[in-house]
Amino acid sequence: MTKKPKYWNKAKKYLSKKDKTMSILIKRYKDKTLITRGDIFFSLCNSIIGQQISVAAANSVFSKFKLACKGKIKPKIVNKINTTKLKKCGLSRQKVKGIKSLAKSFLNKTFDPNLISKMEDEEAIIYLSNLRQIGRWSAEMILLFTFNRPNIWPIQDIGLLRSISKNYKKKYLPPERFVSELRNRFSPYCSVATWYLWRSIDDDTIQY
Repeated sequence: MTKKPKYWNKAKKYLSKKDKTMSILIKRYKDKTLITRGDIFFSLCNSIIGQQISVAAANSVFSKFKLACKGKIKPKIVNKINTTKLKKCGLSRQKVKGIKSLAKSFLNKTFDPNLISKMEDEEAIIYLSNLRQIGRWSAEMILLFTFNRPNIWPIQDIGLLRSISKNYKKKYLPPERFVSELRNRFSPYCSVATWYLWRSIDDDTIQY
C-alpha cells in the first residue's frame, strides 16, 4: 500500500467549498483515504472476480483464488493453474476465461500497463476495455484505485448512484442530468467525491 494521493488534501478543500453535502461527508470520514496497491494485475483479477456479485461473495471467491495461487497473484502463476481448479474457487466459466486471458496478455506483452500513464482517462478506459471481461466500469475502477486518477466519475457504479440518491434526496435511480451536474461541480476531483460518497453507504472502504 502507498500513501494517500498528493492531491487529496487540496481536493478535500475544493470539494468542501463547492458542495455542502460533500463538506459534511469529508468532515464525517476523516480516518481513511484512497490508496493504491500499485499492482495492476492483482487489481484486474480482483475486478473480474468482483463483477456482478456481492462484496462478501467476491471476498470469499478471491480468498480461494489467492490460496490457489499460493499467495502470489502473478501472471506466470495464474497461467499455470488449470481451469478446473479455478472453477472450484467459485469462478464462473466466463471469469475463468477472463483471468486466463489476462495472464496471457501480460506474458505475451499484448497488453502493456506502462502505456496507461501516458494516456488521458478516456483513452486509458478504451485500452483497458480491450481486455477480456474488462468493461468500462472495471477500467474506471483500475484508473481510480490502481493509478489514483483524480477525476474518475463511474456512473455505471450502483454504489455511487445509491449514494447520490441517499445524500442528495433523489429517487433511485438519480436523474442523469443531476448526476452530470455533480460531475461538473466535482471536477477535477470526481474520484475523491466518489470515494466519500461510497463511504457514506459502506464503512468498509473499497479497494481493488
